[in-house]
Amino acid sequence: MAEVLDKARIGKLKARASYVGAAVNVLQTLIKIGFGILGQSAALIADGIHSLSDLLSDLLVIIAVRLGSRKADYEHPYGHRRFETIATVILGVSLITIGGLISWSVMNRMAHPEHLPVPNVMGLGVAAVSILVNEWLYHYTKRIAKKTRSKLLMANAWHQRSDAISSLVVLFGIGTVMLGYPLADAIAAIVVALMVAKIGLNLVLDSIKELVDTSLPPKLIAEIRATIMGIDGVESIHLLRSRQMGEDALIDAHIVVDPRITVSEGHTIGDTVRDELVSRFDDVMDVLVHVDPENDEALFVQSKPLARRDVQILLDKYLADFKNSIEDFRIHYLNGQIEVEVILPLALSKQPPLLATLKKRCNLMTAKVKKIDNVILFFKHNED
Repeated sequence: MAEVLDKARIGKLKARASYVGAAVNVLQTLIKIGFGILGQSAALIADGIHSLSDLLSDLLVIIAVRLGSRKADYEHPYGHRRFETIATVILGVSLITIGGLISWSVMNRMAHPEHLPVPNVMGLGVAAVSILVNEWLYHYTKRIAKKTRSKLLMANAWHQRSDAISSLVVLFGIGTVMLGYPLADAIAAIVVALMVAKIGLNLVLDSIKELVDTSLPPKLIAEIRATIMGIDGVESIHLLRSRQMGEDALIDAHIVVDPRITVSEGHTIGDTVRDELVSRFDDVMDVLVHVDPENDEALFVQSKPLARRDVQILLDKYLADFKNSIEDFRIHYLNGQIEVEVILPLALSKQPPLLATLKKRCNLMTAKVKKIDNVILFFKHNED
């Protein structure tokens, strides 16, 4: 299990990673675009625009982290973590737009190859340094993303890794032009632009899946299911739902337990399920556990089950002569019907005529009331 950090520490780490990334990308943007213009490299200029998009994403992360770290309130009882998800969508759309604009610009210039600029050796050095800087920034941001379990930071880390890869493409393009292939730099610029757009598309698609409450990956769901089934008292699971909210996962589980245990025991089993999932899986923030005595998804669909008040009225009717003797009764809702346990004084069981009458009335009630499957009599010894 990953290191557990408090919310304040998580917020500080996210902010620090974003500020460091922003500072580095400011320098890279200025250097790449500046040297791209001086060195006449379309690919290096495209790479500089890529770094500018990294800078914009850093600023977006800073804003989203501030909004997403706000505490839950009345209007947002689950918190504000989806601000980060929305920010990721915006980031993805901006990358797609930037990639498209770069490709369109370079292709227009390729239509007139005689006007294509010829890069010089200066661009090679800038591209090489950029590769090293972005690779370091990728590992730094990724490490903090793992600590804080932030998908937005992880997306930003891969954005920075893509900058390193695009600089590698630029390095290849400039070198190839210098070997006598004039279109290589422009082609490298288009490759960089397509890479930027592809990353943006992936971010948008992943974030949309989260916004429409797509389930967790099947492998993780299988692990969660196995964990629940390993808890003492859980007989089966007849419904298991999951969804993402930022870096956190929310689980809804309907577990089946022994139908004759007490409410408090069933509640304890449910609490155990929740605590086990939250402690074992880093992504799981909360678990809503519904305790069932059986798989009841298809039961009581055509008519309502008898409520306790209804059963009380039936007992008063069919066991009228024993009304004052009934100390309590319990109801079990099983197989679409109900089973009633009636608690009576022990002394009543020692009077055969009354006992025979009592059994006869119970049989009559089960015969007349279709929703009642069985009536069980319990005789309680009251200690003075």
